Amino acid sequence: MNEWLAMGAMVLGTLLMGIAALGIFRLPDLFMRMHASSKAGALGVALQLLAVALYFDNLTVTVKAVVGVLFFLLTAPVAAHMIGRAAYWVGVPLWEKSVVDELSGRYERGSQTLKCAEELEPKA
Repeated sequence: MNEWLAMGAMVLGTLLMGIAALGIFRLPDLFMRMHASSKAGALGVALQLLAVALYFDNLTVTVKAVVGVLFFLLTAPVAAHMIGRAAYWVGVPLWEKSVVDELSGRYERGSQTLKCAEELEPKA
């Protein structure tokens, strides 16, 4: 039974990693590529490590796999956020068909600070 669950988790994780790779090649700008690789990639790796833990059915392997999953799920979003922030700061352009740039006019590139809503609204 564990082998079937491990195989299912491995196949699903591999599919998610394939979707992440496809997103990296097919999406038009850095921000969309980063989103695809961090979301689908993180879940794909987590499922693959879960499959390893299920297949080997060993406490040492399971602990290492769980630690790996936790580490990856905690660091991948932070890394993606920092890459996206750095890219926005240096002026990497958005895709021309992007509808909304919520940071436009709110992000000071020199100081890397974000203006809050109160600073943007005129005082009455």
